[in-house]
Formats: sequence, structure tokens, C-alpha cells
Amino acid sequence: MDDQIIYLPIGIIHSPFKEAKKMPIQPAAAKGIEGTIDIKPEFENGLKDLDGFSHIILLYHLHLSRGFSLEVVPFLDDKLRGVFATRAPRRPNSIGLSIVRLVNIEENRLYIQNIDIVDGTPLLDIKPYVPEFDDQKAEKIGWLSDKIDKMREIKADERFK
Repeated sequence: MDDQIIYLPIGIIHSPFKEAKKMPIQPAAAKGIEGTIDIKPEFENGLKDLDGFSHIILLYHLHLSRGFSLEVVPFLDDKLRGVFATRAPRRPNSIGLSIVRLVNIEENRLYIQNIDIVDGTPLLDIKPYVPEFDDQKAEKIGWLSDKIDKMREIKADERFK
């Protein structure tokens, strides 16, 4: 590939999870778990008006992920699946996405809940969550159909280290 894309973090995400092992695997399984985000001072003005939203979308760099596989065994399954049909962290581009509750903003620090992210994760971007834009009724959820009920029970392990 000739094209190179470079992203610079706008902040750092802090959570109670020092490693991925035993961490919730999605924000829906992390209800009430609190964290903070420290936005770099040069990006603080970009937080203007964000306090009017109850939820935000976080895009972040999966900094502990090394390499990738195009087929993985995801947390909720025991079969090899195509990586793009999963939310596994070892991807060609190590980008994570979580929708979290925004509790408060104090200067350049955001207080959030429902966090499923490892402490120290670099934040790439924030977008407001708007149900009318983002909430889509899915007719099918593929291989997860008969496994989704286990999501709150399953915790991350070291398979994607």
C-alpha cells in the first residue's frame, strides 16, 4: 500500500480495567462502570455544546492489539468467523467504537459510564449519539442470533493479545 493515514489522539480514556482480561466485551455489558476521558488542552474548545447529549460515540485506537487475523474466534462463539463479521480487537486497522453515557464535563475532562475500554486507550474522536441518526432496526444479526443473550455474562480473555 502506498497510502498512509495517520491519526493523532485527541485524548486518553481512563477506566478501571488495567488489562483486557475479564473486561466487559461491549458497553451494554458494562452498565454503570465509570471512567473519564482527558482531552488534550488544544482540543478542549471542541467540547463546546457536547454537554447537551446524554450519550457519545467514542472512536479509539486499540493500542494493546498486535497484528491481526482475517479469521478469528470471537468471544461469544467457538467457531472461526471473518474478522469483519465480529467486533474482535485484532483488526487490520485497530479502531474501536463504543457508545457510552456522558455524565459530566469539567473543562477538558469527560465523565462517562458504561465503559468497556482498557485504561490508557488513546481517543481518536468523539461524536454525539443521536438515536434518529444512529439507531437502526436490524432484521438480522448473523451468527450472533443465538448467542447474544450471553453477552452480559462473557468477559474478555487474552485471546486477542
